[in-house]
Amino acid sequence: MRIRDETMPQPQGSKGKVTIIEIADAAGVSKSTVSLVLTGRGAVKPETRQHVLQTMDRLGYVYNRGAANLRNAQSRIVGLVLNDLSNPFFAEFAIGVEKVLQMAGYVAFMANTAESVVRQEQVMRMMREHGAGGIILCPALDTRPEHLDWIKAAGTALLVAIRRLPGADTSIVVPENLLGASRVTRHLINLGHERIAFLGGMHSMVVRQERHGGFLSAMGASGRSVDPALNLESMPTRDGGFSAMSAVLSLADRPTAVVCYNDVTAIGAMLAAARHGLVVGRDIAIVGFDDTSEARHVSPALTTVAVDPVGLGERAAALLLKQIADPSAEPESFIGPAHLVIRESCGAYQRALAAAG
Repeated sequence: MRIRDETMPQPQGSKGKVTIIEIADAAGVSKSTVSLVLTGRGAVKPETRQHVLQTMDRLGYVYNRGAANLRNAQSRIVGLVLNDLSNPFFAEFAIGVEKVLQMAGYVAFMANTAESVVRQEQVMRMMREHGAGGIILCPALDTRPEHLDWIKAAGTALLVAIRRLPGADTSIVVPENLLGASRVTRHLINLGHERIAFLGGMHSMVVRQERHGGFLSAMGASGRSVDPALNLESMPTRDGGFSAMSAVLSLADRPTAVVCYNDVTAIGAMLAAARHGLVVGRDIAIVGFDDTSEARHVSPALTTVAVDPVGLGERAAALLLKQIADPSAEPESFIGPAHLVIRESCGAYQRALAAAG
């Protein structure tokens, strides 16, 4: 019995299937060049690749990648599971992931869990069922290592990103949270602030623990006390930041500066400060963490910690592809650097002008 090649479906209006050989003849290239264009493997000049793709379109050829995967015994699909796509940080992270995957001939199937562990398992199982060769997971709140046992047992490559998951035997890509938070806190201390709050994030989040730890380390090293009333948890959203900031501003002895869990929380805190009639950068200093594009565009521009979300996404994709290529490889860890970015929201410029005047 002869098995039909389903990678070459019949083009509309044609009685026969278009073959790779016919594409090669029409484009004036070799069969192997057409194969390289289809699979995304090997080096093909951009102009040659474009010419072959245009020829395929003209002939009505559609590549059945699913059937090709069956023959190659390797999926060209990678799952990208994000815990909060409403946060611009994760959108930028996804851009980095897709950039590397596209260059390697892979396609990303993306899903947003909205911090739901139940939803997270559902989408990961769906990705596995659809043949994903690997998954990059930004864990939802309350994810535990045992939640990932089934995916590792299935032999699917897995990388945990952004939120460290202690006890999980996987490769990880995370930013330097503790040092970054310590740097931005020291900056506020150097500006002369004594009463500094830390707002946002939930205690169960490892990232919150790390960033709050950096905050406490800097405060302790400077001899400053930390008022428990100025340490408020919230969901890492604008609404969460708005609520937490409103609470500390209602105190009789309110803070003069605020370190926020992330940029989104900080922007919510800035909105709350404005609602209370305060000018951010003059009456109160507010800083964030992540350095998303939104941080640069709010008014006043947000002082924050830059961790390069696009670069983290690129590194995550590269490590996952390495694991897919060699399933026996040992898990790797990458901790991305964190740099202080000073803008108007901390009041540094206003203080410098006042000192100069």
